[in-house]
Amino acid sequence: MWTDLKAPSLAEMEAVAHTLFERLPKRFRDLCEGVIIRVEDFPSDEVLDEMECESEFDLLGLFQGVGLPHQSNSDIVRLPNMVWLYRRPILDYWAEHEEQLGDIVRHVLVHEIGHHLGLSDDDMAAIEAGAD
Repeated sequence: MWTDLKAPSLAEMEAVAHTLFERLPKRFRDLCEGVIIRVEDFPSDEVLDEMECESEFDLLGLFQGVGLPHQSNSDIVRLPNMVWLYRRPILDYWAEHEEQLGDIVRHVLVHEIGHHLGLSDDDMAAIEAGAD
């Protein structure tokens, strides 16, 4: 049976991320209106340089945009806020730890959205605990 197992594709992991997002508390999801969730194999070279990463496996996810605490009604129109999940680093982390893949994806997703909302680590842990 285990010989048929394979790592999820980009599309499959993105579907998992969206399913996990829908299971987060509604009040949390409501604050994320307009945030786009994307999955790529690795961060871009530009992101790796900007984040001063030593390896393309150093970053599991990233929030890009202007978080809610820093937005105002007088802001100029900006690109949409995005949460990036990086499939290969997440799979590498999964292979080295005793956690389920869905738990890791949910943790990274909540953590990156937490940056959008300006939440503390304790706030993010409470949101994860409140997921279905």
